[in-house]
Amino acid sequence: MKGYASHEKETFTRLIEARNLLKGGNLSDSERLRVEGEVGPQMTRLMAVAENYPELKSSSHFLNLQRNLTEVEEQISAARRAYNAAVFAINNAVESFPTVIIANQLGFKRHDFFEADESTRGTVDVKL
Repeated sequence: MKGYASHEKETFTRLIEARNLLKGGNLSDSERLRVEGEVGPQMTRLMAVAENYPELKSSSHFLNLQRNLTEVEEQISAARRAYNAAVFAINNAVESFPTVIIANQLGFKRHDFFEADESTRGTVDVKL
């Protein structure tokens, strides 16, 4: 149970830190994408912890949390798709003729797509 408490504290601490960073709004686009990319694996770890603790998994509070996290994850996914669509449109405009001329004069630049790195794509292994 001690390992669970330690893991729970670490997971919640990371989620809260990421949320506070995102709420602050003082992040560049690339920093914001990095922080958002860290949130998903933390949520997955939280769900994996519940799998090992049936009493936690059956708690009404945890079930509500699980539903909320699923909803948030779906909203983040939709926002990422919208962001990438907007970046695609901007990058096309910045690179296409004749808008490339105006874009260069006004200082418009290409933007990076939101892409999860390899470490966040795989299954999360939780050790308690």
